[in-house]
Amino acid sequence: MTQSTTPPAGLPEKIRHYIGGQFVDSIDGEEFDVLNPVTNESYITAASGKKADIEAAVTAAKTAFDEGPWPTMLPRERARILYRIADIVESRKDELAAMESFDSGLPITQAKGQAARAAENFRFFADLIVAQVDDAFKVPGRQANYVNRKPIGVAGLITPWNTPFMLESWKLGPAIATGNTVVLKPAEFTPLSASLWPGIFEEAGLPTGVFNMVNGFGEEGYAGDSLVKHPDVPLISFTGESSTGQTIFANAAPWLKGLSMELGGKSPAVVFADADLEAAVNATIFGVFSLNGERCTAGSRILVEESIYDEFVERYAAQAKRVKVGLPSDPDTEVAALVHPEHFEKVMSYVEIGKTEARLVAGGGRPEGFETGNFVEPTVFADVAPDARIFQEEIFGPVVAITPFSSDEEALELANNTKYGLAAYIWTSDLKRAHNFSQAVESGMVWLNSNNVRDLRTPFGGVKASGLGHEGGYRSIDFYTEQQSVHINLGEVHNPVFGKQ
Repeated sequence: MTQSTTPPAGLPEKIRHYIGGQFVDSIDGEEFDVLNPVTNESYITAASGKKADIEAAVTAAKTAFDEGPWPTMLPRERARILYRIADIVESRKDELAAMESFDSGLPITQAKGQAARAAENFRFFADLIVAQVDDAFKVPGRQANYVNRKPIGVAGLITPWNTPFMLESWKLGPAIATGNTVVLKPAEFTPLSASLWPGIFEEAGLPTGVFNMVNGFGEEGYAGDSLVKHPDVPLISFTGESSTGQTIFANAAPWLKGLSMELGGKSPAVVFADADLEAAVNATIFGVFSLNGERCTAGSRILVEESIYDEFVERYAAQAKRVKVGLPSDPDTEVAALVHPEHFEKVMSYVEIGKTEARLVAGGGRPEGFETGNFVEPTVFADVAPDARIFQEEIFGPVVAITPFSSDEEALELANNTKYGLAAYIWTSDLKRAHNFSQAVESGMVWLNSNNVRDLRTPFGGVKASGLGHEGGYRSIDFYTEQQSVHINLGEVHNPVFGKQ
């Protein structure tokens, strides 16, 4: 395992906060260990932020917003800097991918794809702010009305540990493109790639104080909690699990903060008998086992029509057994190590629960040759009842539940039978069924005969316990700006007069 136990080149001495253009330690000096998912050994320490560190970061961000040039710069000027950020990210994609893979356990080939997507996120929002046209409404001869967009202030960004660098870019891009300043709180499991943002932003020419970062935990009194509760942070964008989202919702309520939250998922992939079976098997294998199964939109419940159920299960289990488990640094690896021992124990506990609830047809333990670290075999359960925990609860690992259905009505009932509603995947050659089913399924996003191929202009978000609000395209612009209506009288004044003598 030497290849993945050696830290990548360019590793910092330790991971510090970045506040007001400076790398700094925590005010109280507290640090925490960051673990290598392959060995679960500490390879670096990171500063652990608390309320005082958040206070310093918010002060720097607010000063940059109130006194700096960034909020008042023309969209084209901000876009030029975002394009430079994208170019730098792209030029460093191999370094970024190596750090991301080492820190998170993500297979290196998939990590390179995420680095490329991070660059594209900045280019996309740079294009969007330059091309944006705000609404105008005319009443000929009487009124002209237009909408003025303004940045809001300091945005608090709290990001997860699955594909951390890309998901940070998904929030940073629109937040700074629209003229806000930010405080980023990366996930404590995976702070390494985030430590590269300050150098990238400095090289691109982002003004001092626009970007600030505080590492650490989310609990009360620590960085995440303190950022949510800070009165000078009017916006919180959070990606993570649903119970944490509920806590953030409650803690943000006293200030009526703007919230955008992409939360958990237990997304159904519905395979009808008239589907292209080979394509459905290939796509659903990728959909649940890519990113080590640590994917919010994973199709982790596969619902299959009875007439093809046995064949589907047989083919699916056989292909799952051929998924290559390996070291994150191996370009041929398809599933590598889960991010952290705590998460590994959670996933393995669900595997054991599944063995009591359903029929195990593939995986179910550690892969051979990986006796240490956070490795889990791609695991497939069949004949899963809708009240089973592995059907209802988010596992967030390489574990899938397959359930039969006998009619369109039963398929819809099963698809909607969880508290979540992030994504859904429908496989059928019947166009009428595809459209009717997609409109009836309770999910924020639906893919028809495809798997998670996104256009960045479309809304991204969930319903029910899977989230609040949408990001992506103009929805992100809406979230990070105030929309002010300006009304102009063009004709004779028709205002009523009170109290005239």
